[in-house]
Amino acid sequence: MGIKTSEVDAYIERAQPFARPILKKLRALFHKGCPKLEEKIKWGMPSFEYKGMLGGIAGFKHHASWGFWKASLIKDPNGVMKSDTNSPMAGGSPKALSDLPKDKYILDLIRQAVELNDRGVKIPKRIGKPKPPPKVPAALSAALKKSAKARATFEAFSPSHKREYIEWIIEAKQDATRQRRIAQAIEWMSEGKPRNWKYMDCKNR
Repeated sequence: MGIKTSEVDAYIERAQPFARPILKKLRALFHKGCPKLEEKIKWGMPSFEYKGMLGGIAGFKHHASWGFWKASLIKDPNGVMKSDTNSPMAGGSPKALSDLPKDKYILDLIRQAVELNDRGVKIPKRIGKPKPPPKVPAALSAALKKSAKARATFEAFSPSHKREYIEWIIEAKQDATRQRRIAQAIEWMSEGKPRNWKYMDCKNR
């Protein structure tokens, strides 16, 4: 038997008048598709769980939202999930009951989500795009050419360590400040030090 909560009741009652029937309908369909569903409030919105996150609903000022935690893994031959399937709210943004797909289509998606959780299928980890290599400011490049030690250290740095120095220098609003930072950077790099070497030392004490 599924578990309904008064918190979700209250959430729906606080929703905009147009959204209430939409949220009530979706809530009923989730329970029909998953009789052992458990309701919770997460991130301020109704969350439906069964052996982990399953899906959820939400009401906003001008539209409602619904979707599945593993939307990207669900087959959608009827084009029910019109928005980005990488989003937990991929079901769409209905503004009226008539905007919702047919019950049988939504139930099919809910049952697929239940099956995924029954099988313990995990969402594939997203691999973010690496940041492009940092562009070395002309003034820093000129200073590095004058110091073989600093240049060798800088060239051996990882992209993140290079970026720390570059961003520190280009964030300076005045030229005098920028020149002081370049001089300090050359001094530290001549000693083989990354930009945040002081904090690294503190961690190792």
